[in-house]
Amino acid sequence: MNLSLLSRYAFFAACVLFTVFSLPFLGHDWVWPFTLLTFALSVLGVLDLQQERHAVRRNYPILGNIRYLVEAIRPEIRQYLLEGDQEALPFSRAQRALVYSRAKNETADKPFGTLIDVYQSGFEFIAHSIRPAPVADPCTFRVSVGGPACQQPYSISVFNISAMSFGSLSANAIRALNKGAKLGGFIHDTGEGSISPYHREYGGDLTWELGSGYFGCRNDDGTFSPERFAKQAVDPQVKMIEIKLSQGAKPGHGGILPKHKVTPEIAATRGVPMGQDCISPSSHSAFDSPHGLLDFIVQLRELSGGKPVGFKLCIGHPWEFMGIAKAMHETGILPDFIVVDGKEGGTGAAPLEFTDHMGLPMREGLLFVHNTLVGLGLRDKIRIGASGKIVSAFDIASVLAMGADWANSARGFMFAIGCIQSQSCHTNKCPTGVATQDPLRQRALVVPDKAERVYHFHRNTLKGLAEMIAAAGIQHPSQLEAKHLVRRISATEIRLFSHLHYFLKPGELLSGNIEGEFYERMWRMARSDSFEAAAS
Repeated sequence: MNLSLLSRYAFFAACVLFTVFSLPFLGHDWVWPFTLLTFALSVLGVLDLQQERHAVRRNYPILGNIRYLVEAIRPEIRQYLLEGDQEALPFSRAQRALVYSRAKNETADKPFGTLIDVYQSGFEFIAHSIRPAPVADPCTFRVSVGGPACQQPYSISVFNISAMSFGSLSANAIRALNKGAKLGGFIHDTGEGSISPYHREYGGDLTWELGSGYFGCRNDDGTFSPERFAKQAVDPQVKMIEIKLSQGAKPGHGGILPKHKVTPEIAATRGVPMGQDCISPSSHSAFDSPHGLLDFIVQLRELSGGKPVGFKLCIGHPWEFMGIAKAMHETGILPDFIVVDGKEGGTGAAPLEFTDHMGLPMREGLLFVHNTLVGLGLRDKIRIGASGKIVSAFDIASVLAMGADWANSARGFMFAIGCIQSQSCHTNKCPTGVATQDPLRQRALVVPDKAERVYHFHRNTLKGLAEMIAAAGIQHPSQLEAKHLVRRISATEIRLFSHLHYFLKPGELLSGNIEGEFYERMWRMARSDSFEAAAS
């Protein structure tokens, strides 16, 4: 017989033979457990030979299943036994450990020096001052959001919970995040899934995000309903309104929540019928041009009673955002804020090609938005938020130095309430009850305990930020500039970000003398009446 064939079926054959020849000896206490085991394995081997989906199992009955078992537990084995402290998948063990420590109100201090190679290209740091400033009270780290047309400006923390919808997150996760936001005095973005009863339960401040599905304020045909929007927007708990144009992990991509996942709670929250797929279109139906977007902002501001209204986007075609900027300049209509998301942002599920290869990284997008507003002389009238893999005080400081007024974090706060990065958000089998609608699984997430962790993570992170900027000689995050941030670009050279990147001068886009060739070309291509590009 072929030796290869013998080796492939040897274990299966051994199980069958042991089962058969042990039958006469079942009266012995030590025999029957082994007989039961080999019988079960023999049945598995027969099933392996008969199934048609997996060639490995047909060729290697019983033993072939080891391959699928190991593959199933590979992420956990890698995370707990093989992963390096600085290996980002997408967040490193060191990053997660920092969040866990701060959320538990434990010290995050490290002994014996840094584990980071400070001579590796790409290493970043903030330069310190010979004359450090006194450490400021982190409670003062807030900025006012609301332009000239806003009647109810909001004082926002420089660190907040980014957009995550009920439906993607469990009810208990929403409860814990909102209660933590209430305890810490910072804002909780609802995500595009609208305002659920669990957002309301503890009364934490909300940013209501409106996606293309207009959940919570839609007509039966999926279009925007002014009446339904106004009814919720005037609630005092809603502090800001955010129009989602795109998100980092899957920019330009709509979404479908299959009908079998639309629970009565989700249907009521989103205002969609049971028994039908819940569809988020890839684009908005309320507007189709830069001018239309600004008119929509005016409408939402009026319907909400004058609350701050802005939009969130991951930068794609540069001329599209510049078209919006041109429309701002021409009409005088301004959003109160813009949130810049980056392609490194997370989501419950997205096509791999979108996650890996669509959209602009957050820092480049942030710099582009900041520069465009500076070049139009509008930067002091519009606030900018930034989101995308922000979990530490340095992460916050770095985006503020690049032009942001505040930072949002989604996965950082998920870690704070117990996420272990199992990357099973899309399976409804989240092991910690964070990203699941399974009532038994989410029961494991104890709201009062996790809300305290959300509060502590926020407070301790801002405490770290206060100490860091004090060492740099400044007292408020708004004083951070590109000159404070430094990057190593080779083994022998470092540069300040103010020298590494091009920064437009105030009013430069209007001067007719644009020094940056890229900005000059994009400005010529931008159209205020359409998202299409003009001939360059």
